[in-house]
Amino acid sequence: MFLIRFLAWRVASALVLVFAVASGAMLLAQMAPGDYASEFGRDPAQVSAERHRLGLDRPIAEQYAQWLRRTMTLDLGVSLQTDLPVASLVRDRALNTAVLAAAALLVATLVGIPCGIVTGSRRGGVGPRLLRAGSLVLLSVPPLIGSLGLLTIAAATGWLPVSGMGGVRHLIVPTLALALPVAATLERLQSQAIADVLQRPAAIAARARGISAMRVVWRHAWRQSLGPVLAVYGIIVGSLFSGSFAVELVTSWPGLGALMLEALKARDTNLVAGCAAAGAAFLAAGILAADVAHVLLDPRLALDGAPHG
Repeated sequence: MFLIRFLAWRVASALVLVFAVASGAMLLAQMAPGDYASEFGRDPAQVSAERHRLGLDRPIAEQYAQWLRRTMTLDLGVSLQTDLPVASLVRDRALNTAVLAAAALLVATLVGIPCGIVTGSRRGGVGPRLLRAGSLVLLSVPPLIGSLGLLTIAAATGWLPVSGMGGVRHLIVPTLALALPVAATLERLQSQAIADVLQRPAAIAARARGISAMRVVWRHAWRQSLGPVLAVYGIIVGSLFSGSFAVELVTSWPGLGALMLEALKARDTNLVAGCAAAGAAFLAAGILAADVAHVLLDPRLALDGAPHG
């Protein structure tokens, strides 16, 4: 019962987040100087006619109210540029971004978590020190710089495609550009979490009973250390989306970030709001998935996270 209430509360919070972000994006796009019609031509009469046709000459409050009524029926409107449904445009690009983000999250998890276990359980040695130094370097490199560096290497060696979307090989450069900083973040979090677990009485007692250090770490301690890492997974998904904005532009990956930039440049308010809603949905889904995994790991959290009544 508590788990159901917890999930219902989290889903409702996720929907509110998506709506608030989309509304904010719509209002900011409407209040920004200029509009789509101003890019239509230089003839004032032509611009005025286009603004009237699109309803851009109405007060902002009226435009927002009309958008709100449509949104309540899950209708995101049509793109001012292409006259195509925003939902279909966003869906296609969001799928591309989801593929990139999922690949980056998988790579970051498979690299960051084991590295964090090693550095957190072994304070000395050349290997752990090199891993810590590498994670610090990666944490300081923005995704834009990382993607430019990887593109330079790919272009110089000819090993990988440098732009566009095709097979798996086209996915490698943008995936690594997104995954490496996230892997460094996970390594830092996992390292601290497992170091804390190994200092608990249960771990110390296990070592005193003669259980090997490797067995304590890999069979018991790492599972108990997952809580703090899972707690930030939702934020990591959000950072993947924001980081993909720059990576998609540099690598010409046709994702949501590139579509958002096109919409902003054209002042396509409906498309801006749709892209923002999709980005918020990624973040909300990541937070929800992390919360569910965290509760499955420790069901007592459902009692604290759900509203009481």
